[in-house]
Amino acid sequence: MQKKNTAENATLAKQQLRDEIERGDLTIGQATRRMRKITGKNQKDYARNIIGISPRVLAEIERDVANPTIATINKIGRPFGYAAGFVYKKRG
Repeated sequence: MQKKNTAENATLAKQQLRDEIERGDLTIGQATRRMRKITGKNQKDYARNIIGISPRVLAEIERDVANPTIATINKIGRPFGYAAGFVYKKRG
């Protein structure tokens, strides 16, 4: 039963992440860190085994001090079904 709860928690966390990304509430670094946390992986494992980048680069992205390429952003988003692209923002 614990696994079901964990799966339900992950589903809820993914939905919340999606909502916050769509509203523009998160930086790339914040979104990246949330994605990693949802998987339950540490930076080293997530960087090397899940998205295929160096742990140092992932750490810099999560701290919002890196300037990742579009290719790297696509690697980060791929496990969650995201790809880099244009998003229309209404002017307030």
